[in-house]
Amino acid sequence: MNIYPLLRPLLFNLNPETAHNVTLKLLKLADLTGLSALSAAQSTDKPIKVMGLDFKNPLGLAAGLDKNGDYIDALAALGFGFIEIGTVTPRPQPGNPKPRLFRLPEHQAIINRMGFNNDGIDHLLEQVALCRYRGILGINIGKNADTPLENATEDYLIGLRKSYLPASYVTINISSPNTKNLRQLQQGNEIKYLLDALKQEQLKLQAEHAKYTPIAVKIAPDLSAEEIQHIASLLVEFGMDGVIATNTTIARDKIQGHQHANEAGGLSGAPVKDSSTLVVKGLAAELNGRLPIIAAGGILSSSDAQEKIQAGASLVQIYSGLIYKGPQLLEDILQGL
Repeated sequence: MNIYPLLRPLLFNLNPETAHNVTLKLLKLADLTGLSALSAAQSTDKPIKVMGLDFKNPLGLAAGLDKNGDYIDALAALGFGFIEIGTVTPRPQPGNPKPRLFRLPEHQAIINRMGFNNDGIDHLLEQVALCRYRGILGINIGKNADTPLENATEDYLIGLRKSYLPASYVTINISSPNTKNLRQLQQGNEIKYLLDALKQEQLKLQAEHAKYTPIAVKIAPDLSAEEIQHIASLLVEFGMDGVIATNTTIARDKIQGHQHANEAGGLSGAPVKDSSTLVVKGLAAELNGRLPIIAAGGILSSSDAQEKIQAGASLVQIYSGLIYKGPQLLEDILQGL
């Protein structure tokens, strides 16, 4: 039973950040009372093995919706094949000043400049320990806003060490436009140093815990063909296990003239679809199957998800599509895959 079309007008009358929090609380209530089954996807059994992990199906929840891991069970009940929580930082931080979240319904888009607002990795791990969910769980890690860029690697190492055992895989977020200079970590020697340090730590943790936790790197949609080629070669060179393409965009060409077009932050939803798919295609050509691609960005229909798979992705993730289409989007995508 799809009740989201009835709820959406009410939620869209609220401030976007308030609506976000209210929706998550309603999902949690539905999960606790057993009502989640009414809106859960039915076509969830489409197993696939990626990064050495067994996924129930190829459709996941992208990071950002549940930054603190407070709603894992409620979100998993919708039928996702995997859940990614975060982005989480070593220490709690409030994020950027409000307002920092904007809807663009005419474009089926969202602009956010949240700034990695989260309660810190220790809180997130407490929530993971309490949840019932036993499926594939990704933990997305970032650096604190007040950590100098030259010390960023240490923040990522803290995140990797702490999340290594409870996570099915760990995502390295170096592509959010909402933490000052963070995207510089995708360039030059910074990315080489970071990837090398992460790989060495991963191998050390594997030996220590007799468990291999894959690492995926999340990149931006605003990369040139040369930058995509460069990143792809480094992902292979340093033995990364996967790449997530893509994060939000800083481009505004698809929303020119909108009242929020000049708001700072990352643009997600339908306007990022084409640029994200281009990055997936570019990566697929460069990687040639040497590591898998997880596609995110502008997936609002079954055909959008199919397009990402055809471009070279093994898995897909949604976020903004869930805001605009509701849980029915999961069923539509899973039936089409």
